[in-house]
Amino acid sequence: MSDHTHGTHEVGEIPPADTGVIWRTFWILLAITAVEFTLAYFMKAGGLRTSIFVIMTLIKAFYIVGEFMHLKHEVKSLIWAIVVPVIFIVWLLIALLTEGGSIFELR
Repeated sequence: MSDHTHGTHEVGEIPPADTGVIWRTFWILLAITAVEFTLAYFMKAGGLRTSIFVIMTLIKAFYIVGEFMHLKHEVKSLIWAIVVPVIFIVWLLIALLTEGGSIFELR
């Protein structure tokens, strides 16, 4: 008969968790969030602050997708197949928001 155990663990035994990656991700996201809160508290409201928040939110989103959805470990063509449509959707939203306000100026 063949041995059906995989790895070095006994059947039914749970392998030890690799929590180092999870803690590193936690600390990186915590640091980015702390910077966001600090900027929100000390910076005056305006376009620069909003731009910084959008950029930092996108950084956190890409990091979360890369780590927790394992996109970081995929082939580059799959990553580009996901990122390029997102870029066009963001461009569309920006275009709609900027051009949508001009309807009130024409009246």
